[in-house]
Amino acid sequence: MGDALKQLLGPMKPPFLLLTPACVVLGWGTAHWTSGPVHLVHLALALAGALAAHISVNALNEYLDFRSGLDTCTQRTPFSGGSGTLPRWPEAAPQALVVGVVTLALVGLVGVYFLWVRGLQLLPLGLMGMLVVAAYTPWVTYRPGWCLISPGLGFGPLMVMGTSFVLSGSYSWSAFVASLVPFFLVNNLLLLNQFPDVEADRSIGRRHYPVLVGRRACSLLYGAFLLLAYVSMVLGVTLGCLPRAALLGLLTYGFAAYAFLGAFQYADEVPRLIPFMTLNVVITLATPVLMAIGLFLG
Repeated sequence: MGDALKQLLGPMKPPFLLLTPACVVLGWGTAHWTSGPVHLVHLALALAGALAAHISVNALNEYLDFRSGLDTCTQRTPFSGGSGTLPRWPEAAPQALVVGVVTLALVGLVGVYFLWVRGLQLLPLGLMGMLVVAAYTPWVTYRPGWCLISPGLGFGPLMVMGTSFVLSGSYSWSAFVASLVPFFLVNNLLLLNQFPDVEADRSIGRRHYPVLVGRRACSLLYGAFLLLAYVSMVLGVTLGCLPRAALLGLLTYGFAAYAFLGAFQYADEVPRLIPFMTLNVVITLATPVLMAIGLFLG
């Protein structure tokens, strides 16, 4: 891969983009279960808009972290500390900013199309989604409560319910309950990925919970969120909002328990924590996909 392509793709963080189709397919599954087959062009547009939003938040995060100096003092891991693209090629910083702004504009265009097709009920979700993307790095990361829940809000209720709405034309309790699973899991994904960055984030004034209360205390919060993700799934089936087959998502529960034990034991030992960060990514991707399979099976 040439340097020019690396400079373009690096701030997008392509490996991280797998999370988007995992959440979109869960929204598709709820729409299929509640309303039947969907319009495939609308599905493709929903996925394109969701990917554009994810690329935008990644690129803006890379640009702003580089400008703040954070990238020069982070302890980079496969899951945290940035891609390393801009510290290596500082001249690519304006390009990263352009990527972030252009992809955010694409999100807006896709949203306008669906407003025209589906109506103004989509507007609150759409505006909130664009606000989360634009505000995440410069505003959210300095406010611990919002920093904790914004990732899950974006990939859970906003992405899953938004996908379900544009495919089915209506909101449903099924989509809401299903969206709680990625809400808790994606919050956890970012929470655990903040552990290696505590000292660097503190140095530029960021205020998230690992900075404020420490890694060990946050490992307990991580465990609570894991539990709530699976409780949401079981509760959705119990209440009839989801089919029993959606409990396929429980297949990751054993891995989640193991990830929690590792996060608690090695909260302050970053090198020994990395395998559990890897497992956390697998759990976050696999659980909504397994639930979606269950929704399609009915």
